[in-house]
Amino acid sequence: MTQTESLNLPTLMEPDNPLWRYALACWQKPGLAETCLSLQEQGWSVTRILCAGWLGMNGRTFTGIEDAKVTEWREHVTGRIRSARKSIPRHHAPSQELRSALAKAELQAEQTELALAWQTIYERNPDVASMQNCTTVIVQNLLTAAPLTTRELQHMTQITELADLLAEHTCRSTESC
Repeated sequence: MTQTESLNLPTLMEPDNPLWRYALACWQKPGLAETCLSLQEQGWSVTRILCAGWLGMNGRTFTGIEDAKVTEWREHVTGRIRSARKSIPRHHAPSQELRSALAKAELQAEQTELALAWQTIYERNPDVASMQNCTTVIVQNLLTAAPLTTRELQHMTQITELADLLAEHTCRSTESC
């Protein structure tokens, strides 16, 4: 895809879906946003983290397979907006309005990314976990979501703590979020 080509997005998407509502609820938990953003700096995808958590909360295992539209959107839209925002110094007063606008656009891009993930999350992750507790399933899902370079044992404490934070959400089904 060249830089000037439009992405081929589905005509029908559900931006306010259970995965988005789960993400918003999780983001309110002390420590969870910071942990996710720290992992993002290490190459993780927050969308993959949230998908792993949401699937685990619903007793499903994460295969790690994403629709190409999700990764394409992350690379060409969300990532570029984030990069532009981070390029502007946090405390540079003349640029704060632009930095704020980019932060708002980044959040909207993340919502679209989660809407794209939501469209295929069940069909790509059909397996139900076998009688394991929610946190255990989320840990396994996070290990699947992790970038290959991050799957060493030294990260297990952080992954387990993240799984505990993600498991605190009480949503147990796609209907109740």
